[in-house]
Amino acid sequence: MKRIFDAALASIGLALSAPVSLMCASLIKLEDGGPVFYTQERVGLGGRTFRALKFRSMRPDAEAGTGPLQARDGDARVTRIGRIMRATAMDELPQLWNILRGDMSFVGPRALRPGEIEREGDRLVALEAVPGYGRRIGVRPGLTGIAQVYAPRDISRRDKFKYDALYVRQQSFWLDIRLILLSFWISFRGTWESRGRKY
Repeated sequence: MKRIFDAALASIGLALSAPVSLMCASLIKLEDGGPVFYTQERVGLGGRTFRALKFRSMRPDAEAGTGPLQARDGDARVTRIGRIMRATAMDELPQLWNILRGDMSFVGPRALRPGEIEREGDRLVALEAVPGYGRRIGVRPGLTGIAQVYAPRDISRRDKFKYDALYVRQQSFWLDIRLILLSFWISFRGTWESRGRKY
């Protein structure tokens, strides 16, 4: 039932968001002439990898000097239109296609990059070694979820995995509906970059 709901809602979302997506694509291209989309390999259900599709919100050479590095508040790599898209989650609109394909769900743990690492003090730890990783890849990754809505943006993956474990234990249709509605509200307010407050 969840898969049918995801596919139906993604189809409707793609159709209704087409004008917004066209506007985003045009503004990205006008700002710096770089590519409109950004694709990235992510880990999905059961550890299978897929290509996640997003609108590009950073400079085309954003990872040239640093490698994969999560954006932080005031990150100079984020473009002007990128700041607006990230605050309202419009950069995620192309992922409706990933949901329609079955790579993702609307609600679930955030899709991680293969080989991602976490810094713990002076050492680097592979995310696969963090407790809870195996449990979270037992469900499809989501566009939104408990961690995405409620966890402070810059806490460690280890702590975010606790939110993910809570979702895996408590998942239900009505919890998904609640998280989707909360996500729409956060997008409407443009507060995704300052998430972590209780809604």
